[in-house]
Amino acid sequence: ILLDFSHEITSSSDIPITDEGWLSSMFAHKVDARKDAHSNLLSKKETSNLYKIQFHNVKPECMEAYNKMSDEVQKELHRDASYPCEVIGSWNNWYGEQDQAVHLWRYSGGYPALTECLRKLNRNTAYLAFRKERSKMLISRRNQLLLEFSFWNEPASRSGPNIYELRTYQLVPGTMIEWGNHWARAIKYRQENNEAVGGFFTQIGELYVVHHLWAYKDLQSREETRNAAWLKEGWDANVHYTMPLIQKMESRIMIPMEHSPLQ
Repeated sequence: ILLDFSHEITSSSDIPITDEGWLSSMFAHKVDARKDAHSNLLSKKETSNLYKIQFHNVKPECMEAYNKMSDEVQKELHRDASYPCEVIGSWNNWYGEQDQAVHLWRYSGGYPALTECLRKLNRNTAYLAFRKERSKMLISRRNQLLLEFSFWNEPASRSGPNIYELRTYQLVPGTMIEWGNHWARAIKYRQENNEAVGGFFTQIGELYVVHHLWAYKDLQSREETRNAAWLKEGWDANVHYTMPLIQKMESRIMIPMEHSPLQ
């Protein structure tokens, strides 16, 4: 899907000067109104999936116990088909912020599924006990609700061993459509080694944030795959046009937890 990003901003020179004077005319530029929300233009229409990403900063001495307990609870949730949610992947950071766990959940059915899942969990005594015990192991935690880009792969289980890179981009507000336009063309340059796992943008939490999730056999494979992209005509243009849209970017190299569907 390619999105039309051809709207124009009328320059002040095109605006006739009235009796109000030249000063007011300098700020009278016109911006064409959007016809639809960014989420409707960028996300998959054929699915109603909603994603949640969790970042848990764990006390270093508790990481092993935290991983084991998370494994047990996620297995129990997956056994109960009445919960409209599933864990797509769970990881521990290897490089980047240390002693951090990252979980990616999918809610099949969008916001109603999320609401139903939370309602059921709040009545699940075993889960409430898990949350209480988990709180003793954490330093801090945060989450975001995400939608997936229409032109990215649907995240699916894969065998390992792999390492995963989560590249996070804080965009300039108002540039999400432009970002999507460029990446809709550029994703084809990053498919040959099956490295593209999923692409998402935030709906709740920190806004104008994009997450790209990649899988590689190892760090050497990551370097070779990324270098190969530069040999393809068009990749350099994507980088050139998207870099000005970024306020901040971050890379995490992550190792899958034992129970993660993405290995």
